[in-house]
Amino acid sequence: MSLPVALVDDDADFRTALIQLLTLAGHDVRPFVDAPSALAAIDRDFPGVVVTDVRMPGMSGVDFFHRLRAVDPELPVILMTGHGDVAMAVDAIKAGAWDFLTKPFPGDALGAALQRAGTARTLALENRRLRATTTEVDTALLGEAPAIRRLREMIPVLADAALDLVLEGATGTGKELYARLVHRAGRRARHRFQAVDCATLPPGIGARELFARDGLVARADRGTLFLDHLDLAPPELHHRLAQFAEARTVATEQRDPDPVDVRIIAAIGEGGAAALPPGLYHRLAGVPLRLPPLAERRKDVPLLFAQLALQAAQRHRRPAPPLSEAAHAAARRDWPGNVRELERAAERFVLGLEPAADMPPPEAQPLTERLEAFERSAILDAIAAAGGEINAAIAALGLPRKTFYYRVKRLGIDLRRARGVD
Repeated sequence: MSLPVALVDDDADFRTALIQLLTLAGHDVRPFVDAPSALAAIDRDFPGVVVTDVRMPGMSGVDFFHRLRAVDPELPVILMTGHGDVAMAVDAIKAGAWDFLTKPFPGDALGAALQRAGTARTLALENRRLRATTTEVDTALLGEAPAIRRLREMIPVLADAALDLVLEGATGTGKELYARLVHRAGRRARHRFQAVDCATLPPGIGARELFARDGLVARADRGTLFLDHLDLAPPELHHRLAQFAEARTVATEQRDPDPVDVRIIAAIGEGGAAALPPGLYHRLAGVPLRLPPLAERRKDVPLLFAQLALQAAQRHRRPAPPLSEAAHAAARRDWPGNVRELERAAERFVLGLEPAADMPPPEAQPLTERLEAFERSAILDAIAAAGGEINAAIAALGLPRKTFYYRVKRLGIDLRRARGVD
């Protein structure tokens, strides 16, 4: 993995050797002779890892690390130490440094540390980007799939167009949401958005409730009439709707029918046009639109999941957990319930009720990932069994203290969360 590496060491010969080593490994090495010059070049958006010597004139590597923590607490810093500086490096690990290497160290040890730190940095920046995602459009329409971009672009065009719409799509794709967005974007937004579930209206009685002078259709005057599940309506209702779509009037007992100025937006399931009488479909489908299922826009799933999780965290007044890993895991699952099902999974994830998405089964994971998962589980179990007492957990695991903190950092374990500290 090619990675930007800020290398800080005042020893010219050692610095040159490391530059050659890391450049041959494909990394983008940015050398500095001292900490202040490196500090001036590194900001919160630095996309790589910092590798610094501990003993340097002026600002030490440990002081440099603490200054970097103020810039970005998630920036991985790897310390290079002499034998006499190990205790100092361990303290820095406890304070959040990523790793330390004792000189002299083999090149592959630095390479392995950089690979882990680089992966963590990429995830941290992506997680930050996901959190900062704009909410100017509703969540179901986030993403860069061509069909989603086209649907977004059409909202202002459709808002005041004198056309009825038919929205086709599988369950949970956001058909009613899209209808509401079109309604809100135009002049009809000042009037009612009247939703009718055609699948639940009883035959006969339902038609009368709709088309009476004070019925649901009349209430939508100058607004929008949203006919959900139109393909599941009984044939009698299809017939009456076709008549209304043509005349735009509702019946009265003592005088001529009353005109109703209403825009109709109908929603049907995938392939639902075949269940509609052709006359009704063609009257309503001034613009037929299809909302794609998540199976056709998998690259949008991480962004959708992250946004839904952030919204769930806000609703439940909880801090949002790290999102990136779970968001990408969500992309590996099928979501037959589409955005609606994804939303429920994101909410369960925020509440800690279950993982947001099934991870690959252990037998499908590389051996290193299986070992790390086992090691992480063993450490968390020991902390839980010790009631959150870290010293007792270290003793139960039989690890040297330095090794314990090294592994906790390498595995990305949040000790505060593991101890149950908010």
